[in-house]
Amino acid sequence: MKISSNPSPDSIKNTLIHLLFLVALLPLKSKAQSKSITLEEAIKIAQEKSPDYKINLNRNQRDYWRYRNYKASFLPELRLNATLPDYSNAIRRITNDSGQDIFVNQNQLLVEGGLSLAQSIPYTGGTLSINTNLERIELFGLDDNVRFSVIPFTIRYSQNSLLYNPFRWDKQIEPLVYEESKREFVETMEEIAVSTSRRYFQLLKAQKQLDIAQINRSNQDTLYKIAQGRYKVGKIAENDVLQIELTLLNSKNNVTTNTIELKRTSQNLARYLELESENLKLDVPNALPLFDVTFEKALEEAQQNRKAVIEFRRRRLEAEKEVAAQRGNNRLNIGLEANFGISNNGEDFNTLFDSFNQQQNVSLRVGIPLFDWGVSKSRRKIAEANLDLTNNNINQSQQEFEQEIFLHVLNWSNQREFLLTAEKAKEVAQKRYDISQKRYKLGKITITDLNIALQEKDRAVLQYLNALERFWLDYYTLRQLTLYDFIENKKITIESIVFK
Repeated sequence: MKISSNPSPDSIKNTLIHLLFLVALLPLKSKAQSKSITLEEAIKIAQEKSPDYKINLNRNQRDYWRYRNYKASFLPELRLNATLPDYSNAIRRITNDSGQDIFVNQNQLLVEGGLSLAQSIPYTGGTLSINTNLERIELFGLDDNVRFSVIPFTIRYSQNSLLYNPFRWDKQIEPLVYEESKREFVETMEEIAVSTSRRYFQLLKAQKQLDIAQINRSNQDTLYKIAQGRYKVGKIAENDVLQIELTLLNSKNNVTTNTIELKRTSQNLARYLELESENLKLDVPNALPLFDVTFEKALEEAQQNRKAVIEFRRRRLEAEKEVAAQRGNNRLNIGLEANFGISNNGEDFNTLFDSFNQQQNVSLRVGIPLFDWGVSKSRRKIAEANLDLTNNNINQSQQEFEQEIFLHVLNWSNQREFLLTAEKAKEVAQKRYDISQKRYKLGKITITDLNIALQEKDRAVLQYLNALERFWLDYYTLRQLTLYDFIENKKITIESIVFK
C-alpha cells in the first residue's frame, strides 16, 4: 500500500472541519459538567457570598459606625470657624447714642476667624466650650478705615434643661443598641443557614423526583409493550392496555413537569450562592449524631445569647427615657447659659493685647406652663401610657419567646424518630413496588394494583425527603433560637469584623 506524503486539499479541509467541530464542543462539554456540593458547603458559601449576608454585613456596619459616632460625641471637638470674606455695601438702619434710628451707608469688608473647643458633660447634660476669635473690619470711604476686635478666650456653658439629662439615658441605651446589633448579626448568619437549607432541599427533592419520573417512564414504557403483547394473544382486556397507556402518558408529563421544577430550583440555589453554574449535583445529607436538648438548657442559652433579651431592655429604657423627657420639660422648663471671657478692640493691631475688657453673663431661663389646656399633662400621660404598653408587650413577647423555644425543643426530640420511620417506610414501599412489578409481569396482579404500589412508592420517597428536610431545618432553627452548638457544646460566635 502506497502512502502519499502530500495530503490532498479535500483531506486537509475535512481535518480542519473536524478540529473546528471539536473546538466548538469544548465549551458545551465544560458547561455541561455538574458541580457537586454538600449542604455544609452550600451553607458556608451562603454565609460568605449570598445577598442576605451582604445585607447583614451592611446593617452591621451601619450600627457599628452609629456606635462609633455615639462614643465620639463625648470626646472634645476642636473646630476652626472663619469668614473669608464678608463684603457688604448697603443702607442699613442703626440706633445712635441718643436712641434715634438713622439710616447710614455701610460699605465694609469683614474677615474673621476663630477656634472653638467643645466638650459634652454627660453628668449634667450640658456642653462646655472654650472659644477664641479675631476680626478685621475695613470701612471703605473713611480715613481710619481699619478696626480690629479680639476675644483671646471665652468660656461658655449651656444646658437646655436642668431637670432632664439625655446623655444619662443615651449612656444606657446606645451600648445596648450596639450589643443588639452584634447578636443580630450572629442570628442572621444562622437564619442564612436555614434559608440555604430550604433552597438546598427544594433542589434535592426536584432532582430525586425527576430521577423517579424518568425511571417510572422507562418502566411504564416496558410494561406498556408487555401489555400490548398480552392483548394481542388475548390474555388481558383492552381496558387494561388503555389504563397502562394512560399511566405512561402521565409519566411522560411528570418528566416534563419535574424538569421545569429542577430548572427553577437550581437557579434559585445557584443565584443565592452566586455560583457560575446552575448544573448542581447535590448529596443527600446524613442524619446528625444523636444528642439531647433540654428545655432548661435551651432557654438558658437563648437568654444569654439572643438579641431579644437585649431588645427587651432597650425598648423599656427608651420608653422610660420619653417619660423622663416629658416630666422634665413639661411641668417646669429650666435652661442655663453662662459665659465668661475677655475682649478688646481698636485700630492698632499691635495694641490689642495690652489690656482687655471683661465680658461675662449668666442667663437662667425658666418656663412654667400656667394654663395650656392640658397639653403638658396629655403629653406626659401619653408617654406613661406608652411605657405601660411597652412593658405589657415585652411581657407578652417574653412568654412567646419561651414558648417558641419550648415547642421547638419538643419538636426536635421527636424529629429523629420521624426521620427513621420515614426512611423505613421508603424501603418498605420500594420493596413492595419491586415485588408488585414482578408479579404483574407474571400476570398475577392487575395494573390497578401495580399503580397503587407505584404511587405509594413515590409518596414514601417524597415523605422521606420532607422528613429529612424538616430534620435539618429544625436543627439550624434550634441553633438560631439559642445561638448554641449542641454538638460541640459551645456558643455560636462570629469572628470580629474590621471595618475600614
